[in-house]
Amino acid sequence: MFDNICKFLAETFSTDFATWLLGESIELTELSPSELSLEPIRADALILRQSEDVVLHCEFQTEPKADIPFRMADYRLRVYRRFPNKRMQQMVIYLQQTRSERVQQTAFTLERTHHEFDVIRLWEQPTEVFLRSPGLLPFVVLSQTSDRTQVLRQVAQAIDQLPDRQAQSNITASAYVLAGLVLEKEVVGQVLRRDMMQESVTYQEIRQEGEQSKAQQIALNMIREGMALEAIARVTGLSIEQVEQLQELGE
Repeated sequence: MFDNICKFLAETFSTDFATWLLGESIELTELSPSELSLEPIRADALILRQSEDVVLHCEFQTEPKADIPFRMADYRLRVYRRFPNKRMQQMVIYLQQTRSERVQQTAFTLERTHHEFDVIRLWEQPTEVFLRSPGLLPFVVLSQTSDRTQVLRQVAQAIDQLPDRQAQSNITASAYVLAGLVLEKEVVGQVLRRDMMQESVTYQEIRQEGEQSKAQQIALNMIREGMALEAIARVTGLSIEQVEQLQELGE
């Protein structure tokens, strides 16, 4: 869910992300991993955007993973093979504070091969940076602050001042999800407007994911009880194929 939110924000507010991460207010378009290889690396949090001169590669992570340095090196070579004249900015952005030493890793080293990339730990970043741009508002509560509830109130006020209602809705829903990493849901719900959030495309996708997850859990329980697959599909609204896949996973 957090990966999808970050991808959505990067796609919808690409200029805000370019200003933050590249220091340039430029429009970035999507770069598909399939353009770099016939077998793109599996990376849930992968964001690739490009302009005429630069490629931006970001990976948002809630927890550090051992293969991240290799992924960064591998994608650098893939981009160089495809766009040898474009510069590339790579960064891993950690959302949630952790004691793992992996969040300090900024290089991949293998014998005589050495590749460096940038790392951003949001909890060390100044709050003001994210208050400057609409597309970055959902990250404010994850920044360096001693009062997350208060800065979330600042986010709510900033959202109310946006002229575009759809942007208000999408940013509210995104902020709601990301704030859940550091604040109780009840607190977040008291600060952010639920009526505004419910109009968001992001919110609808979250609801659909939740409903799908509930249906799958009900189907798994029914499978364990030995009910016929056709009956399970009718009750849950899942397709026969989906129920069969769940059956295989449960075996």
